[in-house]
Amino acid sequence: MEKDRKNAAEKEEGDLERLISDIRAVKLEIAKVMVGQDEVIEEVLVCLFAGGHALLEGVPGLGKTSLIKSLGRVLDLSTSRIQFTPDLMPADIIGTPVLIRDSSDDREIRFQPGPVFANVVLADEINRATPKTQSALLEAMQEEGVTVGGVTHSLEQPFIVLATQNPIEMAGTYPLPEAQMDRFFFKIRIQYPSFDEVLAIVDRTTSAHNPEMNKVLNASRIVEIRRILRTVPVSEEVKRYAVRIVLATHPEKEGKGVGSYVKYGSSPRGAQSLILAGKVWAVLQGRPHVDFSDIRKAVMPALRHRLIMSFEGEAEGISPEMVLQDILQQVPEGKEKNRR
Repeated sequence: MEKDRKNAAEKEEGDLERLISDIRAVKLEIAKVMVGQDEVIEEVLVCLFAGGHALLEGVPGLGKTSLIKSLGRVLDLSTSRIQFTPDLMPADIIGTPVLIRDSSDDREIRFQPGPVFANVVLADEINRATPKTQSALLEAMQEEGVTVGGVTHSLEQPFIVLATQNPIEMAGTYPLPEAQMDRFFFKIRIQYPSFDEVLAIVDRTTSAHNPEMNKVLNASRIVEIRRILRTVPVSEEVKRYAVRIVLATHPEKEGKGVGSYVKYGSSPRGAQSLILAGKVWAVLQGRPHVDFSDIRKAVMPALRHRLIMSFEGEAEGISPEMVLQDILQQVPEGKEKNRR
């Protein structure tokens, strides 16, 4: 019995080391193309291995599309790109039944899959399409399948939507429906690069140098990594800490800076995202369990898009990040301070 436990522990340790090595290898390959943006790359990988979807926000030209394309190449996954425009229709995303005539002149209706049937779906400038078209992704993102004509078609695993959007105040954009925003695991903000980073970008993109990217993982390994990460333990204290943070975003809790500035707080999906992201970050740090610091690290990308600001909050220029920072300072850690 003791020998079996020892063998199981050694296997678990070996699985963890291999998992860390695989994720770091992916980061190194993507870094061949992407200059800087280390935090953004890591957050996208957290979404992928946690089984979620990511919304990347930034002004045009910051490499959002290049990052997503690089991800598909490194992971040996099928990719598709949907350019969202005001005239895009839902059928352009999920597909449509078509009438087929065979050699014997028989006719039948077959489903023609749309670009959503890929492992990595790049929804480029998603907020340039109308809300009706944006909502076409809802079922695919939540149920990992689409229903057309009463027939449900499953999506191949792993499946991840990586959507990009320009800041909402830019002309020709539409706000994403709240229900769709909630289905994004992370909202990732891409900041403008530094002087040295811009210089490196110019050198890479204006020369003949074209770095070769190696395929590091495949679909089956990613599915396996997702399964392993789900087994990472989380203590009761850490789980309670994550739930307290999420509940503190609700106006009825009357936390400082919340009751006046927030109209609606995070859904339970926010707590799920905090825990799953914490598991990935714990593994990346070489720890076999989730710590309070892993939860804190996930708060901004996991919750910023789940807070709907009130009129007063918008009028005073209060951002979700400002509210979350205030909550992080107020919500205590530790078992002795747990509160329901």
